[in-house]
Amino acid sequence: MPKAQQTVLEINLKALSQNLKHLQSKLQPNTKFMAVVKAFAYGNDPCEIAHFLENLNVDYFAVAYTNEGVALRESGITKPILVLHPQTVNFKELIEHCLEPALYNNKILDEFLEVASAEKLNHYPVHIKFNTGLNRLGFSENDVNSIASKLKNTEAVKVESIFSHLAASEDLNEKAFTQNQIERFNNISNRFTEAIGYQPILHMCNTSGILNYPEAHFDMVRSGIGLYGFGNSEKENQFLKPIGTLKTVISQIHQIEKGESVGYNRGFISNKLTKTATLPIGHADGIGRQYGKGKGYVTINNQKAYIVGNVCMDMIMVDVSNIDCQEGDEVVVFNGETTAENLADTANTISYELITSISQRIKRVFIS
Repeated sequence: MPKAQQTVLEINLKALSQNLKHLQSKLQPNTKFMAVVKAFAYGNDPCEIAHFLENLNVDYFAVAYTNEGVALRESGITKPILVLHPQTVNFKELIEHCLEPALYNNKILDEFLEVASAEKLNHYPVHIKFNTGLNRLGFSENDVNSIASKLKNTEAVKVESIFSHLAASEDLNEKAFTQNQIERFNNISNRFTEAIGYQPILHMCNTSGILNYPEAHFDMVRSGIGLYGFGNSEKENQFLKPIGTLKTVISQIHQIEKGESVGYNRGFISNKLTKTATLPIGHADGIGRQYGKGKGYVTINNQKAYIVGNVCMDMIMVDVSNIDCQEGDEVVVFNGETTAENLADTANTISYELITSISQRIKRVFIS
C-alpha cells in the first residue's frame, strides 16, 4: 500500500464484501438484504459503495432523504431504493426517480396519496412504518384500520413493505424491551396484512438486530454500520472489518519550549520541552474539537500521538516528543486495527458520528 502524501480515506472493498457475507451468513436463504447507504454511505461514497453492492446482488438500498436517492439513480443504480424520511416537498422528484417513500404519519400518507393520484400512478410501491418503541417516526398500532381504509380506496399505491425500527438491539440488558418491540410488530403486521388483504415484505432488524435477534429477521433485514465494519460489540467486531482507513501526513514539526503555547486560545501550554507535529486535518474534515486537549490521538510509526491543544478547522497538532518521525511521514487517524470506534471512545461518542463526519473534501481512494 503506497504511503499517504495527503489526507485520504482509503476504502477497502474486499472488507465490504466480507462484511456483507458475514451478515448474510446469519440469515435464512430467502431473507432479503437491504443495504443502508444514507449519510454518504456512512462517510464513504454512496455511489461507489452502492454499485459495488449492487454487483453483489443486495436486494434493496435505503437512504434517509430524497436527494440521496436521486444521486444513486443518476449514477446508474437500478435496484429499489427506500427513502426512510421523505419530505412532502420532494414527492414529485421522488416519483420521477422511481424512489420508494416510507410513509410514517397521516399527513405524509394523505399528501403522497394526493400526489400519486394526480400523477395517475398505478400500484406505486410505498412502505408503511410503524412505531414500536423508538418513538421517532411511525404510525401507532391504533392507526392500522384507518391506514388500510385509505389504501383500499386507491389503486395509485401498493404497500411494498411494513417495517419498524429496533431501539436498543445492541444492548442485551434491554432484551425484554426489544422482545416487546418484536411482539408488537408481529401483532401490527398480522392485523395490517389482514386488513389490506395481501402480504407485504416485513422488516425490522438493523445490524445488531441481525446479529442478536434471528427471530425478527422476517422477510428482509437492513444493515448500515455492519457493512462498514462495526458490530456494536467486541464479540461481533471480531468478524467484521472496518472498511475505512483515514490517513494524513506530517506537514511540520516544532520544538515547543517550556512555557510556550500551541494553537488557538493557547489551548496547550508546555511544561517542558515538547516536540509537536502539525497535520493537515481538522474539524472541517470531521475531527471535532471534542478530540482536542489530549483526548484523541493518531498513530505515527505504530505509536500513539495525542492531540495537543484545540483542534483547528484545517489542522491538528499532536505530541511526538517520544516518536522518531519527520516531516512527510504518514499518519493513521483510524484503520482496521486502531479503529474509528477506538478514537470515538476517547471523546465519549460513537463510531457512527465520527465516520459520517468525514468531510467530502477528503479524497476517497478505493482499494479492491
